[in-house]
Amino acid sequence: MTATHESRTEQSTTAAVPPVVDRETWQAARDELLVREKAHTHEGDAIAAARRRLPMTEVDGTVTVAGPDGPTTLLDLFEGREELIVYKHMWHLGQPIENQCEGCTLTYWAVQNPAYLNARGVSFAVFAKAPYEELAPFVEFMGYPQHWYSVFDAEDEVVGGGEFGTWVCFLRRGDRVFLTNSVTGRGAEATMPALALLDMTARGRLEAWQDSPEGWPEGKAPGWFWRAGEDGVGNSWTGGRPTIQWTRPGATPVAAGAHHHH
Repeated sequence: MTATHESRTEQSTTAAVPPVVDRETWQAARDELLVREKAHTHEGDAIAAARRRLPMTEVDGTVTVAGPDGPTTLLDLFEGREELIVYKHMWHLGQPIENQCEGCTLTYWAVQNPAYLNARGVSFAVFAKAPYEELAPFVEFMGYPQHWYSVFDAEDEVVGGGEFGTWVCFLRRGDRVFLTNSVTGRGAEATMPALALLDMTARGRLEAWQDSPEGWPEGKAPGWFWRAGEDGVGNSWTGGRPTIQWTRPGATPVAAGAHHHH
């Protein structure tokens, strides 16, 4: 069942809301939480400093991947820059565009333009485990930059193996390439700004695992709004498309139940 906009509005009007106070009382409560937020930020800075002190391990820079212009090496993807960040995007072989991973779509969508990374001397690429011919129509439909590469034939564990849905950081020293960092799971939320904004709101993500006050709207399965039906409402993977696909020209309705469960 997909919730309609009406029932969601009704649910909101019957659900509990934060207590109403005067502006001064609100500001005092907000300032109290700010102390914790600042401590959290400082701890994040300390963790980032520790990250910069991690060791690194060598990767074969001659490993070949396939892109829009044919085969290219891992070393070439640096485009002469010192660093390279790669997103390993999950791919369901032989599945239609609407069945491709909604989690990876969310992870990559907001950061697909690497202008700020390039300005800091960092190159950017996306790896997917499918022949490039299968990736090309998807990249075109989504309007993505031409920095997608097939690692279908890449034997190297770091490049073609391991867990997809992962950010991987590389550093180059001349012609030698080194792995410096790898981030997956909830660490990948760093590139999902929509989740960070939802966390700022009173209701949050409305996911069942969250600690919400008594009487809040009931939380749903994690990621329920990452995939949507024709009405744009998240529907817990019962058909539809990854939500952002509805913004693309030519997106068409999808039969319910066609989703490739994984």
